[in-house]
Amino acid sequence: MKKYNISKITAKISLLILVLSLFLITSCQDKKTEETHEEEKSETEVALTADQFKTVGIETGLVEERNLNKIIKANGYTTVPPQNSAEVATLIGGTVKDIFVLEGTYVNKGKVLATIQNLEVIEMQGDYHSATANIEYLQLEYNRQKTLSDENVNPRKIFQEVKSKLAAERARAQAAKNKLEALHVSTKGSSSLVPIVAPISGYVGKINIAKGAFAETGLILFEVVDNSQMHLDLNVYEKDLGSISVGQVIDFVLTNQSNKSIKGKIFGINKSFSNESKTVAVHAKIDPANAKDLIPGMYVSANINITNATVPALPKDAIVRNGDKYFVYIQEQNHLGKKSANKEKEQDEIHFKAIEVIPGTTDLGFTEVKFVDEIPSGARIVFKGAFYLLSAIKGGGEHEH
Repeated sequence: MKKYNISKITAKISLLILVLSLFLITSCQDKKTEETHEEEKSETEVALTADQFKTVGIETGLVEERNLNKIIKANGYTTVPPQNSAEVATLIGGTVKDIFVLEGTYVNKGKVLATIQNLEVIEMQGDYHSATANIEYLQLEYNRQKTLSDENVNPRKIFQEVKSKLAAERARAQAAKNKLEALHVSTKGSSSLVPIVAPISGYVGKINIAKGAFAETGLILFEVVDNSQMHLDLNVYEKDLGSISVGQVIDFVLTNQSNKSIKGKIFGINKSFSNESKTVAVHAKIDPANAKDLIPGMYVSANINITNATVPALPKDAIVRNGDKYFVYIQEQNHLGKKSANKEKEQDEIHFKAIEVIPGTTDLGFTEVKFVDEIPSGARIVFKGAFYLLSAIKGGGEHEH
């Protein structure tokens, strides 16, 4: 009988321990759930006492419909039309005799940049002189034979032979002359020097030869660039193409010199996509007065000015950035009048909730906003003090604008 009582007591104790264990597990889970809810809530909501609200200087207002100058941002680089850029080569190889320019020198079209020496040029001049001399003799013989042929004194065959020789010499002289002119060498005199001339007016870029070196045909010896027709090539994404048109004004800055804004105007839009970036090239002219200090290949950041549009807008300071998202804070009306949980100093609390937005155009201190989720009609949005609220939510950490 005594043994039975001990077993019964042991069973009751085990049951009690099991019940207590289940209770503790449930309590812990509930506590974790509450902590999770509080943590989730703390990421989007913040409460201020009336004193804090006043000290921080929170100001609220309503979303406004404002007429903003809409812009499209684009990156690109400075360039010149193909006809304003030249790569100078030689049609005949030779040893570099003299170089007459330095990099950065401005030259006019036809200016001799350098000379190269090649003895074949003397042979070309000799061929031309020989052919022209033969032409003089054959022309006289042609006239004589034509007269004799017309009078039936000599056979017409002799006249035809002279006529054929005259045509051949004229062709040889013309070929030699064409070669010398292509090399910019005079047909008069006898010289082995070939001038390398500038095909356009502009600034000398790279010089790829040295005195005494051998200049081969097909290799680029000089680069000459005319910056007077400088323009921009901007890369515009497909989604923005519908808003782009010829004649629109742009403002751009050099990527590494953002202290000066320069204006331009769109004059052309490509009709094909770049395979790599899936963008379309948009071409914009630059005022020659502003282009004189620019060189091709400088990277730029540009704003393409689109027509004015009336859009929902807020002061730009009302929008804060947290990570890769943007938020504004609305004042929650249903929390007004609730008491603070701090019993040592009970005060009315004012609650604010973070609402995600997608910012758009910024102009005259206001930024276009699109709300990810619908907000209550007449919701008051924090215009001043949004940084403080973000900092409070993040536990006093850093915040971004």
